Amino acid sequence: MTQIYPEPTVGALIINNKKEILLVKSHKWLNNKYSVPGGHVEIGESFEEAIIREVKEETGLKIVPKRLFMIQECVQPKEFFKKKHFIFFDYICHTEDTRVKLDKKELQEYNWFKIDEINEDLLESYTRNMISKFKEDQDINNKIIYTIKK
Repeated sequence: MTQIYPEPTVGALIINNKKEILLVKSHKWLNNKYSVPGGHVEIGESFEEAIIREVKEETGLKIVPKRLFMIQECVQPKEFFKKKHFIFFDYICHTEDTRVKLDKKELQEYNWFKIDEINEDLLESYTRNMISKFKEDQDINNKIIYTIKK
């Protein structure tokens, strides 16, 4: 089917209690690069509902979306396995859990990384943009700026 309109999708920059970020690999992103969990928004679903559902389906993790972090337009990226036009709504999310159960149809690999351990060359370009912005948003003491509401 030919895509008629841009597709709204959500992406999750998931941070655990150890201040580690979850990165995943999907066959949909070529060149074996890391990205973040996420996917399309269904009709009648809010962005936050979509990010909670997509992360649960792909990783088995329960997350709490903290805030909309950035919006990216993705027009027929060469890195993606087919021509698409996406609008990425990327959220900073928190999880208490680190036990990932991958949906092997969607994701093939995962890793938890400290922010300063992430080699940006291993990221697809839209995730690289997100991680780069996230690093810029840290304070001078290298503390991650976001709050966890209990």
